[in-house]
Order: sequence, then C-alpha cells, then structure tokens
Amino acid sequence: MLLFINQGAIKIGIFTLQTLRKLILFSRMVNLKNHTNVALGYFLLVGLLGIFLRLFFVTSIPANFRYVVHAHSHIALLGWVYIALTTLIYKLYLTDAGKDNIYRRIFLFTQVTLIGMLIAFPIQGYALFSIIFSTLFLFASYFFTWFVFKNVPDIYRNTYSFRCIRAALWYMVISSIGPWAIAVVMVTLGNTSIWYKLSIYFYLHFQYNAWFILALCGILFYILEKAKVFLTEKDFNFFFRYINYSIILTFFLSTLWVEPHIIFYILAGAGAILQFPAFFRLFNLVSRNWRSFGKKISSFNLFLLKIIGFFLLVKIVLQALTTFPYFATLSFNYIDFVVGYLHWVFLGIISISLFFFLQQFNLLRLPRKVFWIYFAGLVLSELLIFYKGIAIWLGLPFFSDYFLLLTSVSSLIPVSVAILLVKNLNNPKYS
Repeated sequence: MLLFINQGAIKIGIFTLQTLRKLILFSRMVNLKNHTNVALGYFLLVGLLGIFLRLFFVTSIPANFRYVVHAHSHIALLGWVYIALTTLIYKLYLTDAGKDNIYRRIFLFTQVTLIGMLIAFPIQGYALFSIIFSTLFLFASYFFTWFVFKNVPDIYRNTYSFRCIRAALWYMVISSIGPWAIAVVMVTLGNTSIWYKLSIYFYLHFQYNAWFILALCGILFYILEKAKVFLTEKDFNFFFRYINYSIILTFFLSTLWVEPHIIFYILAGAGAILQFPAFFRLFNLVSRNWRSFGKKISSFNLFLLKIIGFFLLVKIVLQALTTFPYFATLSFNYIDFVVGYLHWVFLGIISISLFFFLQQFNLLRLPRKVFWIYFAGLVLSELLIFYKGIAIWLGLPFFSDYFLLLTSVSSLIPVSVAILLVKNLNNPKYS
C-alpha cells in the first residue's frame, strides 16, 4: 500500500509540474485562478492524507504514521495556506506591477519544493531529501518576501492593509528560525531534547498566530479600504500595537508545558489578555461598518465572516485558559486537545477565511451546499476529537467504533474540497 501511495504521489507530482510548465510557457499573464486551483489541489491532498492517518487506528496499514504526519502538516501549511495567501497578496498589490515573469519563477520553484516534500516525507520522514526540499522552500519564501517588499507600488506601502501584510511576511521569515534550530538541535542534542519541541512550537506559533492571522487581517483591512470605510489612525494603531504585543508574548504559551519560572506564565498571560482588546477593536470596526460591508460583500460572505469571528473568539478564549498551569498541563498531557485546537484554527479560522477572501476577489466560487458539507465535516470531527480528550481526562465511557466514525465524518472535508475543485476547474470563469 505504501508503494502504491508513493507511486501515486510521484504521478501527481509529474502531472503538476507538466501543468505548471505549460502555464508558464503559454500564458503571458499570471493566471491567479489557476494558482488558486493549485492551492485547492494541495488542500485536497491534505484532506486525503488526514483520512489516511485516521485509518491507522481502524485497520493495519504498512506505512510509517509519523512520516505521513510530516507530509500532512507540511503540505497543509506550505501548500494550501501559503499558496492561497501569496496568491491573494499578489492579486491585491502586485497585479499591475509588471513583474509577472519573476512571480511565475518564484511560483514554479515553490511547487518543485512542495512536490519534493510531498514525495519525500511519506518515504523517509525527516531525512536527506525531505530536508533539502524543506530548506529550498524556506529560500522560496524568502525570495517571495523580498519580491513583495521590492515591487509593491508606492500607493499601497503606507496603507493599513499593507502594514499588516508587511508585518505578517516578517513573521513568516522569523518563524523559519524554528526549522533552522531543529536542524542544529537534532545534530547536537537529539530529538528527545526539550529544545527540539520548543523549536517546533516556535515555528508553529509564528505561522499560525502571526503570519497567517495577521495576513488575513491585512486582507480584511484591504476590503475595508476599498469599501471607503473610514478608519482612524488611532483605531488602527491601537489594533496593530496590541496584536503585535500579543503575538510576541503568546509564544510563551508554547513553553508552559515544561513548567518554567512564574515569569513565563505572567508573560503568556499578558499576551493572551492583550488579544482581547486588539480583536475587540477589530470586531468593533467591522460591526459599526456592517452596512458599508453589505454593499461590497455578498450575504453569504457576510455569513462566513460571522462564522470566522466566532471561531476566532473561541481560539482566543482557549489560549487564555492555557495560561493557567492546570490547563497548560492538561493540554500537554492529552494530545487530542492540541490536535483539536490546531484543526480548529486551521480548518475553522484560516481555511474558511481563505474561502471567503478567494471568493470575494473572484478567484474561486464557493457553492453554499459545498460549504455546508465542509462545515459539517469540520464541526463533527472537532466534537469527536475533543470528546476523546475529555473522555480520557474525566474517565467517561468511550465507544468501540469511535475511530471508524471519526474517519467517516472527517471524510466530508476532502469530499467537499474535491467537489469545490472540480466545480472551479469546470467553470471557465474560475479556471
């Protein structure tokens, strides 16, 4: 079965490279709708890998679970989210910059690194080829950051939206300290050292809570600006300062599992608290301009925005809870809580936000029925994941067909993404 999966991954990689080569050779303009479909393709692969991981607990599978986890997580963050976000950034700020050729080269090089990781990780885990492709991806992300900073038109440089995007890209670069540190720790201290896990948590924190979230906030500010919503310098500076303070300080939440000195709990708590005024100011900006939003955004997209707001609020509350030693230890000892939280952020906040923005900028069409299939898979799987953690924690009854049921409801996510991808590929307006 593992051989079959690897052969399938290689065939997908070759097909994707051939498709990308044709796009570069025969298209004078960057086709961002095709890039969106590539991102969706990665999201589909992430979902299928997720189902494959679920099956490890249902039946015997001749493959390495940890290796597949590496492929699943890397393609989730660097395939679906990274490609979707960079496509949006290019769409908003660089479409008319006259740098299509450079961007196409960056895009193609990035795909080579992603396909390399997709093939290498399931075969060997963290080893020579997967490390090579992961490292090359870091250089691709640095190149993209340089490309944006150098070429964004002057009219955008001082806008509130681009200030968020610029900070987000810097956080992406900062997050890469984690992978570099992992390499050093593995050589010197080994992967059993606490510094190995701390390096991973450093990377994940500045990806999830800084690069992704702040970039999405920047895109939201872009919509506000285009809707002619009046934003005062005071309002934006308040939000921007507090969210940056919280991003830096909430990293210490990722260190509490080692039961450090009390000062780390205080710093983590301060970071968690600072999120509340930052996002309250953002929520207030959106709510008081809801009518202006309604003129520029469809009713369905407004509904998506409400869902995103709810998921974000729950995330902030969960982070605040983990500042208490009891809950910090609880989250470390019961892996289901961590998995549930990461999926809550990735599938709930980030992915739904990307659906919203890609549809808003005419790069994707999200049918309501498809979204409800996705949402059902998300909610049901989250309920089951958190139930398992609570059941083990409190000694509640646990049913025998749990993993089969979890696999079944989770399959709704890749099914919805597959339908979405097919519909957008078959619709000339979105391909």
